[in-house]
Amino acid sequence: MANQTKTEIPFYQIDAFTTEAFGGNPAGVCRLTEWLDDDILQAIAIENNLSETAFYLPWKEGYHLRWFTPGCEVDLCGHATLATAHVLFQNECVADDSIKFYTRSGILTVTRVGDELCMDFPAICDLAPCHIDAGILEALGIDASAVVQTWQSFDYVIMVNDPDVIENLTPDFARLSHYATRGFVVTSQHPDYDFVSRWFGPNVGVNEDPVTGSAHTILAPLWANYLGKNSLTARQGGARKGELRCVMREDGRVELYGSARTVITGVFCL
Repeated sequence: MANQTKTEIPFYQIDAFTTEAFGGNPAGVCRLTEWLDDDILQAIAIENNLSETAFYLPWKEGYHLRWFTPGCEVDLCGHATLATAHVLFQNECVADDSIKFYTRSGILTVTRVGDELCMDFPAICDLAPCHIDAGILEALGIDASAVVQTWQSFDYVIMVNDPDVIENLTPDFARLSHYATRGFVVTSQHPDYDFVSRWFGPNVGVNEDPVTGSAHTILAPLWANYLGKNSLTARQGGARKGELRCVMREDGRVELYGSARTVITGVFCL
């Protein structure tokens, strides 16, 4: 029998946007020494069956970073970026306080700030009211007070007046999957936070993402403008929830602050 070469890939599962195990949003993180074929990366993401699996390797003065859902590669993912930075700081013992990632969305920087990690992301600020198909609202089971989108936005953002509506959402994911958009965000003010939200993306293989960092590049400027403040507290999720802080900057970027927790370490054997 011919000898077979086994590839071993260090693997971590990180709960992002939480300080407690089994909270926030779980992400897979894999450290590579060279890029594998895309179909292998996609197969690993499917095997993990998490909303996102991040793959990184050393690149220039930082790291090249890519993200895969069980259905496809995506342009931007917040919680898996936070998870990857956590792995580098806590598990791989990176000494610097700032990490630079080279991604499909440009250069993203994550910095240690006390017990939190701060992600420096581009904000999507050119939001405007838009038409939404009535079938989407029917599939979500809600009446919207406002719907916004932008030419560069990958999500519909649907504002409602009652946070209890968000807590009790039970969408029809089969119907939502027929719409050609990355996802749907339903958001509201809340007595304990500046805003809360839930995110649904069956079209990209993720029925519900507990805490979606990339969605807050839209939500933060939206609520900052609506509430007239640049520093906001946020919570996202249904049965599983996480928390983050959003700080809008004058240069059109948003700082997303959150914590993370390692829950699994292991090795992928290919």
